[in-house]
Amino acid sequence: MIWVALVFLGLGAVFSLMGNIGVLVFPDVYTRLQASSTCSTTSVFSVFVACMALSGFTPITGKILVITLFFFVTNPISAHIIARYAWQSEIVPWRRSYEQRRMLGAEADD
Repeated sequence: MIWVALVFLGLGAVFSLMGNIGVLVFPDVYTRLQASSTCSTTSVFSVFVACMALSGFTPITGKILVITLFFFVTNPISAHIIARYAWQSEIVPWRRSYEQRRMLGAEADD
């Protein structure tokens, strides 16, 4: 079971790193929110599965499962609240300009 736990802990670290990079790289609040909420959900789920694998079938496993379910319910709700506030504050989603799209299309033809 230790190998299963190590694999899931590694997955959790990779997803967490990808989410942090996405928050730094993406251009606007909506894409940053998508990167952070998706990667945080998968990384926390991976870490919780690793904890359940290490603890075996004990009462601790049931507690971790309840915490996981709570996290799965609250994380999308909080991301939705943040996105809705951004939309109501009239924060416009990022889009490429016409010139940037033309240049990308010209580079694709090469």
